[in-house]
Parts: sequence; structure tokens; C-alpha cells
Amino acid sequence: MMFLLHTLMRNLKKLSDHGLPILVVGILLVLVWDPVAIWVNSPAAERLLERGTADCQTVIECARQLRNPIVPSLGQLGRGLANMALPLGSTSTVGYNALITAAETLVGLGLALVVGFVSAVALVFSRAFERMMLPWIVASQNVPIVALAPVLAVLLGQYGVQGWLPKAIVAAYIAFFPLSVGIAKGLSSVPPLQLDLMRTYHAHPLQVFYLLRIPAALPMLFTSLKISAAMALVGAIVAEISIVSFSGLGPMLLSRSYYSDMVGLWVIMLVAAALGILLVQGIGLLEKGLMGWQNRP
Repeated sequence: MMFLLHTLMRNLKKLSDHGLPILVVGILLVLVWDPVAIWVNSPAAERLLERGTADCQTVIECARQLRNPIVPSLGQLGRGLANMALPLGSTSTVGYNALITAAETLVGLGLALVVGFVSAVALVFSRAFERMMLPWIVASQNVPIVALAPVLAVLLGQYGVQGWLPKAIVAAYIAFFPLSVGIAKGLSSVPPLQLDLMRTYHAHPLQVFYLLRIPAALPMLFTSLKISAAMALVGAIVAEISIVSFSGLGPMLLSRSYYSDMVGLWVIMLVAAALGILLVQGIGLLEKGLMGWQNRP
């Protein structure tokens, strides 16, 4: 009985630590969404009532039924999501295109992790590399993605690289900087006493790297990885818009914007936000699995 009670309390603590805050914020967002939508859409609803062209009787009713609302009501969002999510097997659904964008984001994040780790190691162990390359690494992040993506697509297209890979490279480009700086900070955060102890034991530099620097860098690595995941998602969507694409959330945003479909735009933005939350939460679960030893007594 005590074991079952202990297990239940531990699971409730896990829920409160991870799932409950997100659930609470989601519930609060749902509660305030319709009042905010009515408030924002009320001026347009009042104009429709004054013209006598509305099919509704009150401002509140009209604010919830505008054809192109500034902020759609929950009912409009639900109907819009249903229309864009069905049929399930179609390549034009928001679910299929979200998977395409997620794949590009994950590949870009993986590339950014590799490049960021290599550059971080070089920054930590080579002062010459740091003085020579760090200003250029910082300057590279000031190039607008909208300008970079088409140039990169043309450049890679000359070598036959097309499809989703250029978008993943753009996502990696925007995501590698936080990883590089964060990993470098983590690798440099080993306490001097521990380094002196390893030297006393005549440890090989590789042993110092794997036994001290890598564990010390893990907290900063996962923090930077969460930031980079959100940035990679934005980079992938912007690349889909800037490069000629026929699948992904970027082309869907572009087409809905062209037809002034505000409900569709909101649905896609909320799906992209949910995708970002899933990516960050997934990294958080990976962090908990790999770093659970730090919380053990």
C-alpha cells in the first residue's frame, strides 16, 4: 500500500513538474480567447450592423461570425482546423505539411548540433581560432534569412541539391549559433580544482574531455538545444516561403495569406506553435533521461 501511494505521489509530482503548468496555461488561453476575439472584432461587427448587411443580430454574435476576423473565435478555429486536417491521407492537409516542416527542422537541428559542437570545441581549445572566427560567426547571424534562402537554393541547385535539404540547411544556419556559444560555455565551465586533479592523475586530454568537459557542458547543451529548436523551426518555415516549395507550413501560410484567409492563417500559426512546443518538450524529456543522474541522492 505504501509503495502504491509513493508511486502515485511520484507520478503526480512528475505531472506537476512538466504537464500541469502547460495544461493550466492552455485552459486559461481557451477561457480568454473568445472574449479577446469579440473585443478585437467588435468594430468590424458594428460596421456590418450599421450597414444592415449582416446575418446576425448583435455585436457579439457578429464578432464571432465574421468572414475574415482579425482574431477568429474558438468555433471558427475548430471548423477551420477540421477543414484543413481532412481528409487524413491528403498531402494538402495541415497535419501532413506540419510533418514535412518538422522533418526539415529536425534535420537542420541535427546539422546545427554537429557544426555547433565542432566549432565550440575549436573555440575552447584554440585561442587563434576564437580570435579569427568568432567575429565572423557573430556577423553571419546578421544576414537576413529571407535574402539567404534563395541564394542558397540557387547555389545548391547548381550541384543538384534540391527539395527539403536546402530548407534544412537554412534551419541549421539559424540554429547553430546558440549551440556553438552554449556548448563552448559549457565546455569551459569545468571547475579548476577538478582539472588540477585530473592532471595530478596524469589523465590523457581525451579522458579530461570525456570525463569532465562533456558532463559539464550537458546542461548548457540542452538549454541551447531548446532555443535552437525554436529557431530552427522558424528558419525552416521562412525557408519554405523564400524557396519555391509545394509542401510544408510555409507554402500553406503563403497561400492562405494570398487569399486573405485569416482563419486559415491562425490555424497554421497555432499548429506551428504546437509543433514548437512538442520539439522543446521532446528535448526536455531527452534531457531528463540523460541527466537523471544529477538528481539522484
